[in-house]
Formats: sequence, structure tokens, C-alpha cells
Amino acid sequence: MLNVLSACILPARRSDGQCGMGRPKIQAMAVRHPHTGPPHAAHSAIELRGLFEMACLPCSVPLLMTAPRGDGHPVLLLPGFMGGEATLIGLQVFLRSRGYDVHTWGLGRNVGFHVKHAEALEQKVRHLHHTTGKQVSLVGWSLGGVFALYGAHRAPECVRSVVTLGSPVTVDAEGSASPPFVKAMYRLIAHPMGPAAHTMQPRAKKLRERTNLPMPLSCLYSMSDGVVPPQEATVDGDPALHENIRVPGSHIGLGFNAVVLWIVAERLAQPLGKWRPFEPSGALGYVYRLMTREAAAA
Repeated sequence: MLNVLSACILPARRSDGQCGMGRPKIQAMAVRHPHTGPPHAAHSAIELRGLFEMACLPCSVPLLMTAPRGDGHPVLLLPGFMGGEATLIGLQVFLRSRGYDVHTWGLGRNVGFHVKHAEALEQKVRHLHHTTGKQVSLVGWSLGGVFALYGAHRAPECVRSVVTLGSPVTVDAEGSASPPFVKAMYRLIAHPMGPAAHTMQPRAKKLRERTNLPMPLSCLYSMSDGVVPPQEATVDGDPALHENIRVPGSHIGLGFNAVVLWIVAERLAQPLGKWRPFEPSGALGYVYRLMTREAAAA
């Protein structure tokens, strides 16, 4: 049964450009989501459903073991706001089982986009590249994704690819549309002026100007994310390098979401220099589209 599921989720292309089920293939979009405003209030109110997603992860282990194996290149994991090394344990254990040289940022709890953490991250990326002789893939959850983009901009020669999980990678000039309680928490813990105080730093100029990365970027986002709205978790980019991938689930459960983990592994397994957009296909691909309400587009 697992072999059937594995065969179903892997892209099965035909000479006519369609996937195995006879439907046109789905190209991951490189266009920012058109949603406006904050996340739906109901989604924010039930964010604790992420705990249920964490509890369900062990049941998904057999399926996760069908995910593509990697080539052993280094992967650096970056936690979300107020998250520490422990929050990355799901990603860390799973990606190591897929053959990657996994590292965490080693800077303790993520308490905001501070200069000292941003500079330390750049040095960490350069150090991993120097000691391994291989480019590093960056995987950032929530605010960790902003750090990932920063590190990729600062050391592009050291970075192979970037994957963000529900990260506020595109914020409009009027400011974040995250729920008031999220912004209040950031002002209380990180800076009284909020995220703008950090993103206005000269070193963050490319983040403010939304400069496209010169390497592959996969932005995973959820329409039921109760913290970061989809228009902020997606980018306008180059379809040859950048993509936005919709996933089901909560914000706080993204790092333990089996669908997310499978997609992260599949994205990291793309051969160096031969990156292609994500294409869900087959029977499990159809289930994926149902879960993300994209079956009609299939």
C-alpha cells in the first residue's frame, strides 16, 4: 500500500504534458496570493489545533519514509518567533533520516529580527559552506524564513536553496496584517516599534525592496494559517526559480505537519542546477489538492 501511495505522490509526466491521472499538471505559482487583510478570525482562534497536528505526526511516519532521499548537503533550520532549537525537532529528525547534514541555527530562542542574530546567521552560513565544501539549503519557519531570506541575500554564493514555512516574506508598506495579538507580542518582546524597527535597518534593504533571490525559493503557506496571512507568506518571483506552495494546516503546526515535511524533503532533493517547480500528481496528489481546495484547478 505504501508503495502505491509513494508512486501516486511522485510526479508522473506524460509526453502530452499531463500527469498520471490524465489531468493537466499543476505548476506551483510564482505569484503572490491575492488575499487582503488579516487571517480569518476563526483560524486565529483555533491555532492550538497545531498541537493535534503534532500528535498525529507519528502516524504519518510510514508515508514520510517514502519521501525522496537527499544528497547529503547541509541544511540549516531556523525557528519561528519565540521558538528555540526544540521546536525544530520534527524537521531535524525527519530530514536527517532522509540523508541530509542537518544543523540548527544555535542562537537560542528567536526573539525578533535583531542585528546580532542576523549577523551571526550570515557567519553560520559561511562557516557551513566553508567546512563542508557544499552550498547550504536554508529552511525557515515563520520569522525564521525572514532570517533565511536575509542569509541568502547576504551570502548567495553559499546558499543552494531556500524553503520558508508560513513566513512573512512580503509585507506591504502599511505594515503587517497579522492579528493584533501577534503584533503586540512582537512589540513587547522584540521592539516597542514592532517589526518595522528591524526591517528598516540598512542591512535589511533587500528584504524591504523585495529583491528576488538568485537561487530556488519555495514558500509554503496555508489559507488556514491564523498568524501570517497568505499574501504575506507568498512572493512575486521568477517561475524558473521561485514558487508558492499551498499546504493545509495551522501556523504553529507547520513544523510537524506531515504534508509540509514531505514537500520540504521533496524540494530539498531537487538536483543541484536542475530545480523544477513542485507538481503534485496521481491519487495522493488529488488528495493533496482536495485538502488545499485546489481540486477544481486539477
